Amino acid sequence: MQSADLLITNIGELATPEGRTARSGAALAATKRVKGAAIAVVGERIAAVGPEAEVRAEWQAAREVDAEGGLAIPGFVDSHTHPVFDGTREDEFEMRVAGKTYVEISQAGGGIVSSVRGVRAASEEQLLAKLLPRLDRFLALGTTTVEAKTGYGLSHEDELKCLRVIAAANKLHAVELVPTFLGAHDFPLDFRERKSEYVDLLYEEMLPAVAESGLAEYCDVFTESHVYNLEQSRRLMQRGRELGLGIRMHVDQLTSGGGAQLAAELGAASADHLECVSPEGIEALAAAGVIPVLCPLVPLFLRVEQEAPARRMIQGGLAPALATDFNPGSCYTQSMPEVLTWAALRYGMSAGETLTAATLNAAVSLGRGERLGSLEVGKQADVAVLQLDGLAFLTYEFGWNPVRKVFKAGRLVLDRARTAIG
Repeated sequence: MQSADLLITNIGELATPEGRTARSGAALAATKRVKGAAIAVVGERIAAVGPEAEVRAEWQAAREVDAEGGLAIPGFVDSHTHPVFDGTREDEFEMRVAGKTYVEISQAGGGIVSSVRGVRAASEEQLLAKLLPRLDRFLALGTTTVEAKTGYGLSHEDELKCLRVIAAANKLHAVELVPTFLGAHDFPLDFRERKSEYVDLLYEEMLPAVAESGLAEYCDVFTESHVYNLEQSRRLMQRGRELGLGIRMHVDQLTSGGGAQLAAELGAASADHLECVSPEGIEALAAAGVIPVLCPLVPLFLRVEQEAPARRMIQGGLAPALATDFNPGSCYTQSMPEVLTWAALRYGMSAGETLTAATLNAAVSLGRGERLGSLEVGKQADVAVLQLDGLAFLTYEFGWNPVRKVFKAGRLVLDRARTAIG
């Protein structure tokens, strides 16, 4: 009999993708499913997973946590968020409801630059005080790893300030943050008439300072007709890669401008949004092995009809990830369960496909596929237990939060009572 630090028992069903690389095609839907399961944890890692009788026959532990018949899945990996900001933008939501577009609001001084004003006026302590409760909500919704972009500072010091806030939160909170520098999110108001100078500032000063600080793993750029063009995006991302940063890119969200082909050319870790991606862009991404990070709630929140052609991407050999794009302007939600339901309804993805996209594929896009994204021996014990009757209910049942227990690195970090449901 072997000794574990923890046994998670009475799991009604365990559902997980398997492997350490991104899954595409038929493999996207392939999930290991075990009824009446248990998980043995030693330290931060999974030591055994399978039918409870088999796990108990080999493992004992001083501590057991009862999953109360719930559905156990890997903790969600949210691979595209913008969580460091001060004020919210509910007024812009009302403007969109009244018919204004994203670009119209931005050109009128709203959008990203309105959040820039808040971040620049806030101290690190104030931004951290706003960020930590947001991480609480991510955790409460079953998310254990979050890619966290800057992009609301848009100055040398304010972008570094945001990265320091992310680093501080990483030390204080159970949610694991993956920091991404997005100084090329928009152009500051004082550079709107001299954009090339801001690109030079990013290239010559900000990117080197970020790389030297060690505070970011990735750099990103908003490649779009009203912000960074292909030439500017290529120059900045190549510079980031030269400095040792990974590349993530916002591309083809509002227009089909060749951003996907650029992401493929640069070998980006991810190409995000892609609502307007062309067939040629899909082909290029597939050939380069770039993971598309899709944010299905964003078109709904922005009130636009164009959505990412996820089914075509899957048929074309791409391995999609799913994300919230949590931010104050274009998608103010932290709910990965809602993202999965919307991906099923609008993209035609099965429950198994959404689970893989929101866990393993997302983890691989963040360089963490060896450690995170599935419930397998040797992987980190990041587990979410949901009050659902099985995998199919993960997308079928929506409008409430079914998450009851969350484990991060083998530690119970959230424990909520079951609720009565009809």
